[in-house]
Amino acid sequence: MLEIKTLGDEVLKKQAALVPKVDRNIQELVQGMFDAMEKGNGLGLAAPQVGELKRIFVTHVPDDEMRVFINPEILATSEEQVPYEEGCLSIPGLYAEVTRPAWVTVQARNEEGKLFTVDLSGLLARVVQHEIDHLNGILFVDRIPEKKRQRILKSYEKHVSV
Repeated sequence: MLEIKTLGDEVLKKQAALVPKVDRNIQELVQGMFDAMEKGNGLGLAAPQVGELKRIFVTHVPDDEMRVFINPEILATSEEQVPYEEGCLSIPGLYAEVTRPAWVTVQARNEEGKLFTVDLSGLLARVVQHEIDHLNGILFVDRIPEKKRQRILKSYEKHVSV
């Protein structure tokens, strides 16, 4: 079972590298990521969250299939911005409202290496944006105002150190 890295682990702040080719090792990593995501009751999980600096993430939101995104790229986003309370498997128990585009168009490869483009909205669009942030070393708390971030991180640290 892959271990989910938590706040403070340097790997979470690093940029992930492109996957040159989808092979058996990548497919095994993807399966391990699905297992770790499921165990943590998450909706998405990016490879850096399990210590792998590869541009891969998986999703499984309610009423949707399990999805794999390898080397994802956002091609377009809506002008409309929507606030929503987000959490993260790497920062367990911490939630904060984050504003993101309402929809995105994403191009990526699947677990077989096939290129696809998809328009996403609602919760899946949010999860995909959150996971792409992970690939760029950005945590959802980096997207909230500084004063609020400092306050909630301070309370999180007190909770974790107990």
